[in-house]
Amino acid sequence: MGHFESWKDLLNPEFYIQMGGFWLILFIVFAETGLFIGFFLPGDSLLFVSGIYAVEIIEEAIGSTGSDFWDTTILATGVAIAAVIGNEIGYWFGLKTGPALYKKEDTFLFKKKYLFQAHDFFEQHGALAVIMARFLPVVRTFTPIVAGIVKMNKTRFLIDNIIGAFLWSFSLIFAGHYLDKFFIDQFGIDLKSHLELIILIIVLITTVPLVTKFFFRKKEDQLPNAGE
Repeated sequence: MGHFESWKDLLNPEFYIQMGGFWLILFIVFAETGLFIGFFLPGDSLLFVSGIYAVEIIEEAIGSTGSDFWDTTILATGVAIAAVIGNEIGYWFGLKTGPALYKKEDTFLFKKKYLFQAHDFFEQHGALAVIMARFLPVVRTFTPIVAGIVKMNKTRFLIDNIIGAFLWSFSLIFAGHYLDKFFIDQFGIDLKSHLELIILIIVLITTVPLVTKFFFRKKEDQLPNAGE
């Protein structure tokens, strides 16, 4: 079992895997949308690294099936279900208390600007936003709340929620598990020895689109109005 040493541990997926394994992973995935604190929890990197440790995680939690594929499937399914439940709670919260959030003061666990970003993302992509947001840090935390605020059809939201959750979970967890096996078999490289670099790459891949969008939006806001 791991132990807390510094605040940097909170950004390290391995820390959560060592601290609580399967059950803590499920709670973190749920918390990203169910408790609206996803902007600092390691979502995508946690899933990828969990895939690398899938067999160990399942063996410690409930006992291994004896099959890499089924152990990884159990992990990915559990994560997907936790993600679906979290999004449903986010939707319900937005439906019931959404308008009040725009008047809420910023706190450590809530930033109003993230709500506006998610709203813009939802307006641009419509129903597909629920699926696409799964792969975007911060946005995925607040998109279900916005879906509730705009009163998106509950059945449509549930369907998109399930599709997005399973795509996100299975793609990242299976990628982590089988890329690790591929690199060991083909190149003799154990990805467990290069987790810091892997996490950095995943963070860059998932945040660059958001940073780029924010940068170009700022540039557009600074352009003089054509009619002036």
